[in-house]
Amino acid sequence: MKRNLLKSKLHCVHVTEANVEYVGSIGIDEDLMKAGNIAPYEKVLVADVNNGRRLETYVIPAPAGNGEISILGAAARLIKKDDIVIIMAFASYDEEEVAGHKPSIVFVDENNRIKQN
Repeated sequence: MKRNLLKSKLHCVHVTEANVEYVGSIGIDEDLMKAGNIAPYEKVLVADVNNGRRLETYVIPAPAGNGEISILGAAARLIKKDDIVIIMAFASYDEEEVAGHKPSIVFVDENNRIKQN
């Protein structure tokens, strides 16, 4: 049996852009992606701390070092610039992997700079 567990979390990042005219996804600073072990085009769950909305989308890399978190496409109707979101990725693990599993959790400051992970 496999279990789906939290693999990665970017905790309380600040949305820097919301663009409904884009074809859809979430842009994440490549430094944050690397720190959180999140791959390009990986499926993520995004939870908006401001309004409680949740949505699934896929990740596209944004330039490293700029702190960008951009909500793109239809999702920009649900999550706005300056909202605070939690971005989570999950993976399937065998029973033997579950006991020792620890997700990658990245904490940021108000500019989406890594404080702790």
